[in-house]
Amino acid sequence: MVKRLDSTEKAKELIQKLKAKHGELMFYQAGGCCEGTQPQCFEKGGFYVRMHDVCIGTVEDCEFWVDKDLFEYWKYSHFTLDVLDGFGVGGFSLETPLGKTFKIHYRLFTEEELNDLEPITTAK
Repeated sequence: MVKRLDSTEKAKELIQKLKAKHGELMFYQAGGCCEGTQPQCFEKGGFYVRMHDVCIGTVEDCEFWVDKDLFEYWKYSHFTLDVLDGFGVGGFSLETPLGKTFKIHYRLFTEEELNDLEPITTAK
């Protein structure tokens, strides 16, 4: 099965630092205006996913949730979680005090990949 989500080594390293400080984590990528569409990192349970939001996979054992409407737009795309130096949108994400921000790189799935995608989980 083809994964919908991967991450760079830099992102994995930062996640491990954040986990050491905050414990279990989760990611949420919204489709709103204020937080933009950058992924936000929270302590697990620190953000309540909404009905029909979609979990597209895990990164370093952290669930990665996507807003249901944003998923409809990006469901044919592979997500790669990366990290950059700088202050991200909103400043609510746990990496913000470290002067870092998570970012997603997208690419379209090939037709072959689309036929073999891992299933998603939908919030109820």
